[in-house]
Amino acid sequence: MPTCFNVEVNKGVARIHMNRPEKMNSMIKEFWIELPETMADLETGGDVRAVVISSEGKHFCCGMDLSVFTDGEGSNKDLEHGRERLNVRELILVLQKTFSCLDDARIPVLAACQGGVIGGAVDLVTACDMRYATEDAFFSIAEINLGMTADAGTFPRIAHVLPQGLAKELAYTGRRMYADEALRVGLVNQVYATQEELINGVMDIATEIASKSPLAVHGSKVMLNYARDHSIRDALDYISVWQAGMHRPETDMVEIFNAKAEKRAPEFQDLAPMSTQLFGAA
Repeated sequence: MPTCFNVEVNKGVARIHMNRPEKMNSMIKEFWIELPETMADLETGGDVRAVVISSEGKHFCCGMDLSVFTDGEGSNKDLEHGRERLNVRELILVLQKTFSCLDDARIPVLAACQGGVIGGAVDLVTACDMRYATEDAFFSIAEINLGMTADAGTFPRIAHVLPQGLAKELAYTGRRMYADEALRVGLVNQVYATQEELINGVMDIATEIASKSPLAVHGSKVMLNYARDHSIRDALDYISVWQAGMHRPETDMVEIFNAKAEKRAPEFQDLAPMSTQLFGAA
């Protein structure tokens, strides 16, 4: 069982719930191992169609726990300088992969945020497909207040969400962006009065996503992320290839038409399981 999360799945929607409110859900060493493992478990089976990340307590997450820096397993001073700094770079890449697993997942990931979303928590939520917040939520790229540059994924992603000037202001000052401003500038999709309303609302959205064709949802995520990272011409070309290879009107599209005619909800086949099944393992 994970140390940092409770995980539950219901009707195609998984909820990853951070469960250390007494520590403001800080990201201890186990967090960096358990999050990608949990995501891998959820997406490889094919039956989970959307994920909601939430947390207990007053604050969503206060970011990296100081114990990660002070547990006595830091850089090896016996190494030659270049090799020691290479180890630091490789550690940062591991931290980045912890959040990239959300961006790279073949299913949508929604973040439900209350209270503080601080430091590494901004890395986390910007790797999600959508973000939702309570009225008391605030976002802070707080690394600048510690004399460091955010390095686990905030900058490459937030620069595609916010205007450049605003992203730089948040990065250079570490100030708090509260929910009303976050909604106005598009960092969050919707603001709710209470945490209960937040969770109910986000779970409803995730359930709606889970009711759609999993292949079409996956294709939409792939295309949106590809368009973000490439030119318009490249993205147009890629979607033509995707549609030619993946889209079969006689399956999900026909099911939608039949369901409408029969006045029922459509039923779609899950995505195929990943991992060993792809290679013929039993």
